[in-house]
Amino acid sequence: MNKTAKTARADTTPRDDAAPNVTFIPGAVKTVKRRRRSRAWLWLPVILAVAGAGYYGWTRYGENPASTAMVTEVVTRGDIENSVTAVGTLDAVNSVDAGAQVSGQLKALHVAIGDTVTQDQLVAEIDPATIENRIEIDQAELANLQAQLISKRAQLVLKQANIDRQRNLVETRSVAQSTLDQAIADLAAAEADVNAIEAQIRKQQATLAGDKVDLGYTKIYAPISGTIVANPAKAGQTLNANQTTPTIVTIADLSTMTVKAQVSEADVTRLKVGMDAYFTLLGQPGKHFAGKLRQIQPMPDTANNVVLYYALFDVPNPEGELMMSMSAQVFFVQAAAKDVLIVPSGALSHPAKGTGDATGESNGRRDGQRNGTGSGPRKAQVTVVTASGALETRDVEIGIRNRVSAEIRSGLQEGEKVVVSTGSTGSGNARDNRNQRGMRMPPMF
Repeated sequence: MNKTAKTARADTTPRDDAAPNVTFIPGAVKTVKRRRRSRAWLWLPVILAVAGAGYYGWTRYGENPASTAMVTEVVTRGDIENSVTAVGTLDAVNSVDAGAQVSGQLKALHVAIGDTVTQDQLVAEIDPATIENRIEIDQAELANLQAQLISKRAQLVLKQANIDRQRNLVETRSVAQSTLDQAIADLAAAEADVNAIEAQIRKQQATLAGDKVDLGYTKIYAPISGTIVANPAKAGQTLNANQTTPTIVTIADLSTMTVKAQVSEADVTRLKVGMDAYFTLLGQPGKHFAGKLRQIQPMPDTANNVVLYYALFDVPNPEGELMMSMSAQVFFVQAAAKDVLIVPSGALSHPAKGTGDATGESNGRRDGQRNGTGSGPRKAQVTVVTASGALETRDVEIGIRNRVSAEIRSGLQEGEKVVVSTGSTGSGNARDNRNQRGMRMPPMF
């Protein structure tokens, strides 16, 4: 039994010793896996660096397809002008306020707004009763004075006869000289009384004539031919003409309208009396109403520190489509040309400064400003798309130029294509923006 026990112990001992060996091997395997994983993390910064370098190189040197895009326009024939723009309002060339010169009640109004009247046509009447009463009084007073004049003249004749008698008596020494002197004085007084009555009669006659004139003012006639554009007074209204002249109707001649345009002080020096002008209406933007600049008023209108001068020109209105106080978009034409070659202004470029072309361009610009033609420089360059699709820079001579288009006098043919703009500007800006964003990280190479 002891041997058996020892053998069992001997058998168990190696088993106990082997157990640790078996458990030690898995622990060694786990250590190896952890080391491999930790080495994989070391490659992550390298991968990020390579990706960043690739992104930087692409943004820095990559080709942008949009940079080759461009906008072209065909050289065409058309009309062009350079003008000074302004806003204005329409008014009648000739308008008159027909008012009341006497006080009284407006008895009747024979016209309405929009009616057409002729000169000397009756348009309104004021109640004449008060003035007719004054005329009756004047006539009675005049008759009284005329009767007094007859009496005074009779006394004058009597005084004259008395002097003759007294003079004969004095010669025969029948009466004293003082009696003759008194008769002479009475004659002079009688002559003065006659003169006074005659003066009163003339005064009364003037008063009567004035009242008759006032009676005529109770009927208001049209001073000109035209259209009734306003009637502030109404029938039955009492008019007081002692302080101000009340307006009954306003008559305007709408056969010719005047445009009163507001021009800024920066543009008024470009205007010349007699230059062509036209305007358009809000309701008819495609129709032009033409005229010639008639007057530039020297006194400006200042509002909110803005100085505006008024430029006036007249336009005929045979159909009556132009009305009072209409708003107008006004154009004062400095230069114009018809049926000429036209390209967009954006297609023009100018030679570099310091060259002979630049000198000519500067001189042309100064000449254009002095002449007020707005034609600008005489020389410019355009980029032309040839029939093969190649780009060609060509010198051209330009004439009238505005903000939209320019006249080509030489250097181009009708139907050719010119480059107006390209996508290089936009792509360059985007590339610059990307470069600025890329500069936040240090260069990799």
